[in-house]
Amino acid sequence: MNPRQRQFEALTRAHAGDLYRYAYWLCGQDALAQDLVQETLLRAWKSLDALREAESAKPWLLTILRREHARLHERKPLDTVELDDNLAEDAAWASPERHGDAAELREAMSRLPHKYREPLLLQVLGGMSCEEIAAELDQQPGAVMTQLFRARQKLKSILQGRRPEVQHGLP
Repeated sequence: MNPRQRQFEALTRAHAGDLYRYAYWLCGQDALAQDLVQETLLRAWKSLDALREAESAKPWLLTILRREHARLHERKPLDTVELDDNLAEDAAWASPERHGDAAELREAMSRLPHKYREPLLLQVLGGMSCEEIAAELDQQPGAVMTQLFRARQKLKSILQGRRPEVQHGLP
């Protein structure tokens, strides 16, 4: 195995899980998230020489994934078919994030405006600092800090609005 292959294999092992989690939060579909990760890794392999510093690998990969996700919306939309809303969900393929608190949090985050949701996802799932997020989104760090603060406030408000017992101090 040549050094380039070893570097890519190490990169994949270190970041594939984070890439999948971020992709899943972006699109909400397991198969599509896996496709996004595969496309991200393919693009990363093709431009591996552009990665100069190992510590910038994760932000670099997340940027590729974000752009790949954006490309989905530029492409021709696929035909859709209406499904019966009463179909039972098959427990064998159901993701744990589709139920319970994780599903509620995911749904609440999806209700955030894009300008608040994106920096929050980059920080929470991507582990990026305010400065890295600012560079990624071509914004000032102060603006990103404000967006993160507002995102958390809006998220808290959405979650409290959904669970009235929290507002009354009940468990």
